[in-house]
Amino acid sequence: MIKPEKLFCDVEYRTLDNLKDVDVAIFGACHGTPYKPGKASHAANAPAAIRKALSWYSSNPEQLDLDIMKPVFGGKTVVDCGDINGCTMNGAANRETISQTTRDILLAGTIPILIGGDDSTPIPFIEAISSQIPVVIVQIDAHIDWREEIDGERFGFSSTMRRSSEFENIQEIIQIGGRGPGSARLEDLKAAEAWGVKFFFARHVHNHGLDSVIEAIPRNSNIILAIDVDGLDPSVVPGVILPAFGGLRFEHVTEIILSIMERANIVGADFVELVPERDAASLGAMAVARLICTTIASTGSLP
Repeated sequence: MIKPEKLFCDVEYRTLDNLKDVDVAIFGACHGTPYKPGKASHAANAPAAIRKALSWYSSNPEQLDLDIMKPVFGGKTVVDCGDINGCTMNGAANRETISQTTRDILLAGTIPILIGGDDSTPIPFIEAISSQIPVVIVQIDAHIDWREEIDGERFGFSSTMRRSSEFENIQEIIQIGGRGPGSARLEDLKAAEAWGVKFFFARHVHNHGLDSVIEAIPRNSNIILAIDVDGLDPSVVPGVILPAFGGLRFEHVTEIILSIMERANIVGADFVELVPERDAASLGAMAVARLICTTIASTGSLP
């Protein structure tokens, strides 16, 4: 692991073999599975940008967060384990490192939070958690990510949910915020529906609210929260590779996270696809960092 220049909210840095009594461990993955080996991910600089976004919170770690009516992090002990030592050439090696890092964190009895990187990085993250715990995936994304492959690559960022659906112990998949065109074709949507995915597209959320979305989340289930930040509207997170108008608002996503806390058990979360070079005044990075804080406060415990 590589110690970053700036730690998330200036929390303590810990190595993977030193996680005793830690509730939540953050780690970054700048590179996942590239479609073009040798080309850096468009989101490679996201972990650093998100870590820098809210450093002022550390000046008073007990300040009240009015979204959760508790101190920031909700009293959880949080550490930053740094970034995996990934590369642009070897997607298989990156996947193995992400998976092993996740397993090491789980072995310590700690809940992992991954900061990507593009949307290929959650594939090994989800695989590692689901190999240990039966889980429900709650994904927020503008795109459905159900391509079987693109140019022969089956583990790229357009195949995240398709690959995840193949892992053991995936009980349900709930996908929220889809809209507009992307890489998906009609047959990809049909494959997802045939598997049993529950879709709540962005139009549904805007027209009908969140009640049916929240009710679809099984009570007392173990949840992996998978957030591709382009699921939020570009007015909230402008720095993404493919902006899609009509997305979820910040308060939508906050409410989803807090509602999961009330009815289920968050055992892992990933936040991916921020492109800092396209971000306006780091607003997107700040929004994502705030959502990470809310998620940390909303985490449950490992079964």
